[in-house]
Amino acid sequence: MKAAVVPFVNGRWEVKDWQTPTAGPNQVIIKIHASGLCYTDVHITHGMIPTQFPRVLGHEPVGEIVEVGPGVTSRKVGDRVGVGWVQRGCGRCEWCLRGKKELCQNAISTGIGLQGSHAEYMLAYADATMLIPDKLSYEQAAPIFCAGYTVWSGLRLADPKPHERIAVVGIGGLGHLAVQYAKASGFTTIAVTKSKDKEKMIRDLGADEIVESGAALQAAGGADVLLATSNSWHATEEAATGIRPNGRVVVMGASNEPLGFNLGMMLTRVRLMGSSQNGPEYLYEALDYAAKGKVKVVAETYKLEEIGKAYDRVADGKVRFRAVITMN
Repeated sequence: MKAAVVPFVNGRWEVKDWQTPTAGPNQVIIKIHASGLCYTDVHITHGMIPTQFPRVLGHEPVGEIVEVGPGVTSRKVGDRVGVGWVQRGCGRCEWCLRGKKELCQNAISTGIGLQGSHAEYMLAYADATMLIPDKLSYEQAAPIFCAGYTVWSGLRLADPKPHERIAVVGIGGLGHLAVQYAKASGFTTIAVTKSKDKEKMIRDLGADEIVESGAALQAAGGADVLLATSNSWHATEEAATGIRPNGRVVVMGASNEPLGFNLGMMLTRVRLMGSSQNGPEYLYEALDYAAKGKVKVVAETYKLEEIGKAYDRVADGKVRFRAVITMN
């Protein structure tokens, strides 16, 4: 099969022949129809998230099951499925026993513990797959398996109450979906961005207000929940000055910068929360919103042989807002 291979840390992605996987016990083979290219792929390429190379990356896979291994009963050939970031835990630690494999320190992840989805075929554990709603196209579904899943999980973790206000900082690959999920849930939604060229699109996505800073957010009434999807924690810290008492700052963007928590936040009982993908029920809900047309991914689409160009655009922050790789 053809696959996009990263030969070593900081190596140039190469489309080349790669061994086609076969299904073992409790596993399936997915013929990939679309694979989202996430900024996390950039982090992995640069060694920020350790793995072994050479490596096929990609953790937003969707496609059709073409082979089932021994013991698989819940999936069949022809099923339209996708796979999230964490496929399985060790099964023995406290968090696995609590049913929270995503917190397992020895979890097997797509594109890390297993080869990823920027390829014509991918191996996955059957119980890690999620059926895709019939009304949702592969191209729309792929980014939901990371970006959409992540922001919806963060919003659900914050547990907003009726009449509370949601702000989103970082209106990019995650943020443009966060705005839509917050609005689809019925909340007043404020976008925090300095990008004037994005304002019309952000309003079209459903934002009720657009402000350029935490001070402007505070002047506009503040927010009870700040969904921080930016990879700049400096931007997150600045936007958090607009959080209301008892507010929650949910950090979902990856950064090596320090993130400050100040005395004022302590005195007003502000909570700082980290979040990624928090359980399969949230993935089901995220896909359902998209299938009902309440959330739409804004994406650029590339063929597998164009993945080098797509990667460069993602790494340079030029994609608006997700990149999706389709297979021939």
